[in-house]
Amino acid sequence: MKPSVVPCLGLTAQSWQAVHAASLDFLDKHADEAGRLGWTTLQLFGVHPGLGVIRSDFCGAMVLSGDLVTEVHPDFIRFARTRYFRNVPGRPTGAVPIWAKRR
Repeated sequence: MKPSVVPCLGLTAQSWQAVHAASLDFLDKHADEAGRLGWTTLQLFGVHPGLGVIRSDFCGAMVLSGDLVTEVHPDFIRFARTRYFRNVPGRPTGAVPIWAKRR
């Protein structure tokens, strides 16, 4: 994916560049651990199929903030200022990977 091409609704050019950079950093530093702990593609990079990140309840950990990951745990991912919890009751299904979404 190109940092210059916003892939879905709800992201600005600036926010997409931050998400893109943070995702590359995550893949370089934490992907092996996340895979070992069972994190799925959609839990990390999912978005709503029609509304992108506008429906944040569909979003995976890496597409919400653009912040760098500091730690990966079995139940949550820690960012510099927040955490993303893997299993939240009532989270909808039907997300698609951000790279499968077209504006």
